Formats: sequence, C-alpha cells, structure tokens
Amino acid sequence: MDKDILTTSQAAKLLGISVRTAQLLIEGGSLISWKTPGGHRRVYRADVLTLMARRSAVRDADSARVLLLASPERLSILREQLAAIGGCTVEAYTSAYAASSSIGSRAPAAVVVDVDMDGREGTSFLDYLASSSVIRMTKLIGFGGASSFPSAIAARLHAMVSNPRELTDAIRIALKDLSEPAELLPGEASFPLALNETQRLAALERSGLLGAEPLEALDELTWLASYSVKTPIALVTLLTSNHQFFKSRQGLEMTETPRSWAFCNYTILQRGIFAVDDLSLDERFVSNPAVAGEPYFRFYAGVPIVDADGFALGSLCVIDREPRRLDADQERLLRLLAKLASGEVQSRATQGLLSGPQGF
Repeated sequence: MDKDILTTSQAAKLLGISVRTAQLLIEGGSLISWKTPGGHRRVYRADVLTLMARRSAVRDADSARVLLLASPERLSILREQLAAIGGCTVEAYTSAYAASSSIGSRAPAAVVVDVDMDGREGTSFLDYLASSSVIRMTKLIGFGGASSFPSAIAARLHAMVSNPRELTDAIRIALKDLSEPAELLPGEASFPLALNETQRLAALERSGLLGAEPLEALDELTWLASYSVKTPIALVTLLTSNHQFFKSRQGLEMTETPRSWAFCNYTILQRGIFAVDDLSLDERFVSNPAVAGEPYFRFYAGVPIVDADGFALGSLCVIDREPRRLDADQERLLRLLAKLASGEVQSRATQGLLSGPQGF
C-alpha cells in the first residue's frame, strides 16, 4: 500500500520535474492529492502514471497552430471560418513560400491548402508537405474542387473538403484531444473548454510559468495597460484545470481565484479581444461571485497570451468596477500589449529561463 502512495517529492522525481512544479500541479488540480493528519500532501502513484501517459499521448501532436494557404479571394472567408474554432491559432498566407517558411521546426496541428489556387501552387505545396518528415503528425486538409491527387498526396490527406462547414468539422477533428478534457476537471465544468484543453494544460505546465519567479516585463505591461486604458485593474492570468493564477497584477490584492470565476475562460477560446461592457447584464457572468458580490466587477476586456505552439496559456486583461466600452485605439493597444506579453513568454521559454526541468 505504501508503494501506491507518494510524497510530493517522490511524485516530482517520477515525473522528472522540480518539487515546486509538482506542488503547482497539485494546486492547479492536475494531480489529485490529500493531506495526512500531519498536514503533508500525498498523491496516488496511479494518478501520477496517468498524468505521464496523457502527456506522452499528446506530445507528438502538441500544437494549436493551423496554417492556411489560400488565394486572396478565399483567404478572408476561410480565415474567419477557422478563427471561430475555439483553441487554435490561425496563420494565413497567400504564398506557398511564406507558408513553408513559417513552419520552421515547430510542426502545426493542421495545414489547410486551397487546391484551386492559380498555377497549381496549392497542389504543389501539398506535394511538398506530403514528403516532409518534419510534419509527419500534422493533418493535411485540402479545400476546393479537385477530385484526384497523386498517390503520395492522397495517402497523406486527412480530409478533402469543398465548403467552409466541412472545413470546420475537419479542423475540429484534427484538433480534438486524445483524452477528454472533462477528465481533468473536478465534477462538471461550468465554463467552456477548448477541443484541445488537455494539450493546452500540458503546454502551460511545460512553459514553466507556474513555477517561475515574477517577470518584471509582465509587470511593466500590466501597469501600462492599466494606465493607458484607464482601468483600476490589469492582470496577466494563467488558467490551470481548476484555478486562475495572476502572474502579474495591478490594482488587485488576490493572487488567484477558482477557474470557474475566470472571465478569461472565454478569452482563450479566440485570438482577438474579448470584451464585456457590463458583466452584470451578461447571462454568462451575472451569477459570477466577483460580479454578484465583492469586488463587484462590471467591465472586462482581455486578449489571450499565446505560446510558440499557438496555445493560449492565459490572458492580459483589464477590469473596471464601472460599465464602460473601449474605443478602437484602446482595443488596438490591448492587442499590442498582449502580443508583447506573448513574445516575452515565448522568449523566456526558448531561453530556458523560466524555471527548472519541466519533464513534459
């Protein structure tokens, strides 16, 4: 029986991560734990092994990037269709060369190619992708009226679709987690989840942000957001399976909330700005404890913070206790600050400066 129960240190060693990161996995709900009469945390070995298996299962397809190559005439409508799918970051191109250059060493989750482009550019790009070993786990999806392809392309195609609705369905299948997000959450979630929530949580743990020391650059960005947009509160949030942690904060004493309180649950499902002028009039938030009671929040606007693989780890957001609306310049500023925050997170992760070994 003793071998089936682990201390936090033993769990960290088995996972190949630091003790502090293991503690944050426990606090965030990724590892279920309990306290002994002496106040020490314990976890079941089976839960640790399940977490390891889940991370291993999603590692090869661990991306939220969707590349789109299409003619100028189709680009905007297809990009809009893909952007409506929660949990993915769309990178759109009209040049096969630009699309190819963007892949780099980080394979996207899916590549959508308009096969009706002039000069057979789309078909030639699919042929190039079909022979590439770098993107062996990437789903290749053709869009258009072509009825046949060379055998090498046909063997690699995940789907061939002819209308935007079919494209949405194909991308949803390509992005869907290998394990159900509900497995990660205690009870029934009261907030929406991305199709790839399991992978998103793995990306957050892998980033090292949860166990890292405060980042001065993020504090500067939240201060600038609060000052420029004229809101009393600005935050950088991180969403674990059942907690919302504030990586940086201006104008707020609390350092975390239950995830069910997080307005950012909706922000991370898209890649633009998510704003609510009056939270007390929105049925999604009227019963939220932070709206119905102290501190009586009324206004929220946030933009996701995205890692190099396209996963939204959290958001940069501003909050007010009075209803209001951002003007076009303020929205543009908030998007820019979130882009800078994303760049800071990606840079620190690349340099390995956030924390110790992650193990995922």
